[in-house]
Amino acid sequence: MSKIEVNTVAPQCGTTLTLGESGDTVTLGSGASQSGFGRTGTVDWQTGSIKTSTFTAANGEGYFANTSGSAFTMNLPSATAGNIVSVVDYTNTFQTNALTISPNGSQKIGGINASLDLTTQGQSVTFVYVDDTEGWKNVQDSTSNAVGNSFIVATGGTITTCGNDKIHTFTGPGTFTVSTAAICAADNVVSHMVIAGGGGGGCTSYGAAGGAGGYREVVSPSSPYTGSPLNGYPSAPNRVTVSAQAYPITVGAGGAKGSSSDGVNGVNSVFSTITSAGGGYGGGGPYPVGCGHPGGPGGSGGGGSGIGPAGGSTTGGTGNTPPVSPPQGNNGGNVPQGSATASAGGGGAGAVGGNTPANNIGGTGGNGTTSSINGTPTTRAGGGGGYGTSGGGKPGGTGGGGAYLAAGTANTGGGGGSEAVGGSGIVIIRYKFQ
Repeated sequence: MSKIEVNTVAPQCGTTLTLGESGDTVTLGSGASQSGFGRTGTVDWQTGSIKTSTFTAANGEGYFANTSGSAFTMNLPSATAGNIVSVVDYTNTFQTNALTISPNGSQKIGGINASLDLTTQGQSVTFVYVDDTEGWKNVQDSTSNAVGNSFIVATGGTITTCGNDKIHTFTGPGTFTVSTAAICAADNVVSHMVIAGGGGGGCTSYGAAGGAGGYREVVSPSSPYTGSPLNGYPSAPNRVTVSAQAYPITVGAGGAKGSSSDGVNGVNSVFSTITSAGGGYGGGGPYPVGCGHPGGPGGSGGGGSGIGPAGGSTTGGTGNTPPVSPPQGNNGGNVPQGSATASAGGGGAGAVGGNTPANNIGGTGGNGTTSSINGTPTTRAGGGGGYGTSGGGKPGGTGGGGAYLAAGTANTGGGGGSEAVGGSGIVIIRYKFQ
């Protein structure tokens, strides 16, 4: 390779000097600098020198300012027209500790001889010196901090927002798919409510009411709201920590009413490791045989049935079956001796099902429980209402329990009233997304 050593290269004629040919690359030697070519409107970013204290900028340079420790100042350089300087919030802390931009002596910023404070999180600005009248003009100002996703990103169900939280509501089977997990491990512990389908009421004569579907809930500190008394946090078995994967969701259907005797249990609802048990069936009362049936066990137990003129007593089904802590439901009501022509209420998430008094009055459904996981206080998982010859049918418990001959409300897990179907369940997942 040949080498030419001269002090000046000038065109042989005219005013145009060409270095290289089309397709060639002209490169300055390592460590060499240029002058006289001017700038292209960009800066050279000083990635090897993060600024943490007051400094004076140089023309043509861009800086990363770390104000996490304290506020400080960037002094603009003495400038001529066309000079350029940039700075960016390195740690996204300008809103806490401002970076002050100070003009140099009598120079101005936007026509005013005064300092400027940058106070927006993640802000970046670029100044160009125009003239002595306006001084430094801000030609580029980014106040939107474009960063990678640091919180959960997910799809599935019906999605709504409440403050900084996203809420996924499943009223039928689906998939909760997490495409990105949160950077902070605590934010991956999601709030959730899982309610199973309510139990169906018994038939024929004096059939009892179904119990509510099992109710399970966790209020994560990462996505807080006013939950029910059944909040299972921080017990490890109740928590769900999500990662980037798909989570199939099962929403249990309500149990059918009995065709001639006992009702049918509701169907379980499932999210990850959390399973809520279907509500227990209401016992059937095959009058005039005189053989009343107990209520079925489940998330909440079904009520016991009337037993006709033979007398005797019938027990309600056991709630919280299988057992979990906190309990997912309550027992169904009982039919004491002498209440042959009445049936008991189904248990609810918040209370046991009502017994039948000795005067043949049916039992009311046990009340459900209230949560604001969807942003609004809503009561769910009430037990169904029983039937009695004195006073007729009784109401279901608050939270979707059906009255005599009335179905449990869909997507509440409400137990079916005597001789009626249970209500379907619901799964709700809530997490912090910003």
